Amino acid sequence: MKELPDFSNPLWFLMAIAIVFSVVIGRYFLIAGLFYLVFYIWFAKQWQSRKINERDYKPGQFRSEVKWSMLTAFIFALSGAVTLVLWQKGFTKVYTDIGEYSLWWIPVSLVIAMVLHETYYYWLHRWMHHPTIFRIVHRVHHESNITSPWTAFSFHPLEGIFQAVFLPLLLLIFPMHLYVLIFQLTIMTFSSVINHLDIEIYPKKFHKHFLGKWLIGATHHSLHHRQFKYNYGLYFTFWDKWGKTESPAYENLFVKKTEKSKH
Repeated sequence: MKELPDFSNPLWFLMAIAIVFSVVIGRYFLIAGLFYLVFYIWFAKQWQSRKINERDYKPGQFRSEVKWSMLTAFIFALSGAVTLVLWQKGFTKVYTDIGEYSLWWIPVSLVIAMVLHETYYYWLHRWMHHPTIFRIVHRVHHESNITSPWTAFSFHPLEGIFQAVFLPLLLLIFPMHLYVLIFQLTIMTFSSVINHLDIEIYPKKFHKHFLGKWLIGATHHSLHHRQFKYNYGLYFTFWDKWGKTESPAYENLFVKKTEKSKH
């Protein structure tokens, strides 16, 4: 690998922030924009029956969501730049040599990291719904009563910080290949956009499938924005099931939105 500049140098550190910001915000606009075009513009009529909420969006909601998301992307970029410096200084367990660990560790590390991330987020999310904390930290995200692809990164800066610190801290002690880390971050963006789409894209009976019953989709997460006290998960439903915080309305709503659909 070509030797990289020293990103602890202030000028290169600012450059790292700019590069990571471009990647994060570019990925956000690419993925959220693609889902918006496909499901809200090009094939909107075909997916209308899968729309979970029938009310219109608030005036200016998309613009507000993009504004908050750009601020979140900057926080993520700052976190990424700090992680890059820590990696260069040898403080993280991120590795680039595929032979440094066994090949089986590649998928296993991804699964473990996502389960740990899920656990962190579930309990963080429940904490953010404490009335005092909610007003300060989490209310911005819930201003999107009806979610959209652009809601995916629409967070108050404090919530953005809480979300941004997990992976850098994990990487101090947990070995991950660089490309596995990038893949997880991409999964995170796809998952967040799908969960906030407000259109159920999973097939009927998927909520009963051996895999589907553990995955969060738009129906599942839309109920969180509607009911507040249920469905706190990030990628998976297992903590909601074990913690008895899965909405009792989920199954009926999923069936309603998928049974009569042609998709």
